[in-house]
Amino acid sequence: MIEISLGKLVLLALIALIVLGPEKLPGAARTAGALLRRVRSGWDDVRAEVERELEIEQIRRSAREAAALAEATQNEMKDSLQQMREPLEKVAAEVAAVTGPPPAPGDPVPSGDEGADEVQAELPLDLPPETTRKPPHDHA
Repeated sequence: MIEISLGKLVLLALIALIVLGPEKLPGAARTAGALLRRVRSGWDDVRAEVERELEIEQIRRSAREAAALAEATQNEMKDSLQQMREPLEKVAAEVAAVTGPPPAPGDPVPSGDEGADEVQAELPLDLPPETTRKPPHDHA
């Protein structure tokens, strides 16, 4: 704003006293004070509005940066998940090729003894029968 020192203010008051005279000077001073208050109030309003707009723009910029960061993090997570999924799918395909397809949800669950004959057939023939299957020990 305009900088008015004490010396300039006194000089202005003397000029106003000479030009207006002592009877009109108080009314002119009140009018000048009211005008100065309006100008200062208008200036403060404009400055507050500009500051609000700057704050809003800063918030928008922060929100855009946060959204970009979140999107980059999401893409990174998707890439990491895809990198993990590919080897797992490969291993699952290899396991499925060796063991056959997984049972369907409605298929009966095989009991543990169905493959026992096949295991017995694969055991070496020189082992005695009692070593193939041991009874559980009671530790009571």
